[in-house]
Amino acid sequence: MTRTHEVAGRIMYELEAFDKSRPSIDSPQILIVRGMSKKRVDHQEMPSLLSDLMKKLGARRVDIISEEGGDIIGAMDEGIRACVDVNAETDVQGIMRMKESFEGMNCHVEYGMGVLGKIALFIILWKDKSGMGPMFVELVVSNRAA
Repeated sequence: MTRTHEVAGRIMYELEAFDKSRPSIDSPQILIVRGMSKKRVDHQEMPSLLSDLMKKLGARRVDIISEEGGDIIGAMDEGIRACVDVNAETDVQGIMRMKESFEGMNCHVEYGMGVLGKIALFIILWKDKSGMGPMFVELVVSNRAA
């Protein structure tokens, strides 16, 4: 088991989203996993859930709109492009557009980025604003450049 798989497994386990979770990209450089959490979390608890998870992992939070955040997104983007054809430029603002897209679909969304040693994490949580249904999880775990 690779370190990216180990970290992703721990995160999905902590979020109770491991069962039926599936990788959408699985390479030595990057792992993207999607799942549905069994946790019943109010949308107002989602920010603290992410913060507590990062602390529990021992990860250092990174501001997405920072030089380090941009570097991590660029590295993650390279990992994704090595696996699939992407017809767009790397763009940190894409995360903001993604959030707006989820909100436009009547969802609450929270995300966070962190670093755990040589691993970079990007976690997105979203759920319907009606409060009905599950919380969904998308997780990007990437090896950082040496």
